[in-house]
Amino acid sequence: MSPSSLALQPGAADHDPVKSSLSILLGASVWGIAWFPYRVLAGWGLGGLRAAALVSLIAAAIAMLAFRRHLGGLRQSWLFLAIGAAAGITNAGFVWGSVNGHVMRVLLLFYLTPVWTALFARLWLGERLSATGFGLVALALGGAGLMLWSPQAGVPLPANLAEWAGLVAGMGFAVNNVLSRHAGQRLPQVDGRVRTVAVFLGSVAVSAPCALWLEPALAGPAAGREGAVLLLAVALAGTLVLGNAIVQYGLQRLPANRVSLLMLFEIVVAALSSWWLAAETLSWKEGAGGLCIVAAGALSGLVHRPRAARGPAQ
Repeated sequence: MSPSSLALQPGAADHDPVKSSLSILLGASVWGIAWFPYRVLAGWGLGGLRAAALVSLIAAAIAMLAFRRHLGGLRQSWLFLAIGAAAGITNAGFVWGSVNGHVMRVLLLFYLTPVWTALFARLWLGERLSATGFGLVALALGGAGLMLWSPQAGVPLPANLAEWAGLVAGMGFAVNNVLSRHAGQRLPQVDGRVRTVAVFLGSVAVSAPCALWLEPALAGPAAGREGAVLLLAVALAGTLVLGNAIVQYGLQRLPANRVSLLMLFEIVVAALSSWWLAAETLSWKEGAGGLCIVAAGALSGLVHRPRAARGPAQ
C-alpha cells in the first residue's frame, strides 16, 4: 500500500470488521517498514529516487497485469493525471526523505497530512472546517513546531532536505486524498483499482526525472549487484501491489474515520523498525511533538465520525 493510494469509495457492507481492520493494519505495516529495503537499494548504489522509480515501474507493470480487467473504466480526465502527479510527489518525497533522513522525523512531518487535507478540501471541495477542526490543526502544527524548534535555529522549520521532502510528501498525500474523493464523486463507476495504476504510473513519472536531476553522479549498482538489486526491487514492488490490494478490501468496507485511525499504526511500525534496524531514537521534545501530531490525526478520525441518523420523535 502506497501512502498515496488511499481512495475511499462506496463498497459492500462490512460483515467482518475484524478482517477489514486487519487489512488496513497490514497495509500500514508494509509502509512502516518499506523504508528499509529502499535504504538497502540506495546503499547498493541505486540511490533513493532511482530505487523509487524502478520499484514503481515494476509495481505499475504488475498492477496493470493484475487489474487489466478493470482498466476499461479508465477515462481521459485531468483527475487521473492530477492524482498520478500528486501520488508521484508523495512517493518520491517519502522515499527520498526516509532514505536520506531520520525516519521518524520524516514520517511525523509526513503525517501533518490532516492539516493540508483540511486546507485543500476547503479550497477545492468547499468543505468548511469546524471549531474542533481548527483546534486539531493547531494541535498538529504546535506539535510540529515543538519537534522542529531548536534554540540555535530559532524558527521551527525542517532542518534538512530530507525533512522538507517528508513535509512536501504529506502535502502531496493530502492533494491525492482530496482529488481521489473528488474522482469518486464525479466518476463513481470507475473502479478504485484504476486509481491504483495511476498512482504507480505517476510515481514513475515523478521519480525518474527527479533522479536524473538530484542523483546524476550515481554510477548505479556495482558489478555483480545487478541481480540482487532487481530481485529486491521485484519483491518490494510485488509487496506494495499486494499490500495495496489488501488495503483496498478494508477501504471499501470501513468508515473513513476508522481507516484514518488504523493508518496511524504505520508510525508505530516505523518507530520500532527504525529503532531496531537503524538505531534511531527521538528526544523527549521530538517525542512530545510527535505525540501531538499523532493525537491530532487520531482525534481527527474520531471527531469526523458520521452521526447516526435520528429516529422519528416519539
